Amino acid sequence: MNADSNQRPTPKVVGFIGYSNTGKTTLIEKLIPLFAARGLRVAAIKHAHHGFDMDRPGKDSYRYREAGAGQVLIATEERWALLTETPQRAATLEELLVQLAPCDLVIVEGFKSEGRIPRIEVRRTTNTEPPLFPKDPNVIAVAADHAVDTSLPVLDLNDAAKIAAFIAQRLQLP
Repeated sequence: MNADSNQRPTPKVVGFIGYSNTGKTTLIEKLIPLFAARGLRVAAIKHAHHGFDMDRPGKDSYRYREAGAGQVLIATEERWALLTETPQRAATLEELLVQLAPCDLVIVEGFKSEGRIPRIEVRRTTNTEPPLFPKDPNVIAVAADHAVDTSLPVLDLNDAAKIAAFIAQRLQLP
């Protein structure tokens, strides 16, 4: 982690990109406990392509937002969520990263055309779309369930432990 005297430590960040139904979420779900077992504090950011809403009409938080509140924080004993309206433009990945609590590693799903973070492309034999890695200089490896013609490291999509080890070595994680 790097730190500036006036800032909190900056977490390491790795992204996962790929087409729908390639297994990005499933892989990330397997990686998080592996990094947590190393004692790392892990956060995740997921880009949703379609609008989503955690609120439902009639709920108090929904009513606050409908009334014009730019932010609504919902808290329980176990967790809290901050809903922020961004009607003018979508928040950038960089803006979202600074919103996270201090952590050691952030795993990002999506945001394939944003930021300069190292990314791993996830591919399956069922992919008919062209690979993303030839056009993205930030792709550091491909996680696939088949052979891929590339000079990049090709990681076995079904071996989360090896993918975690690759990320830890590449990002110099403890």
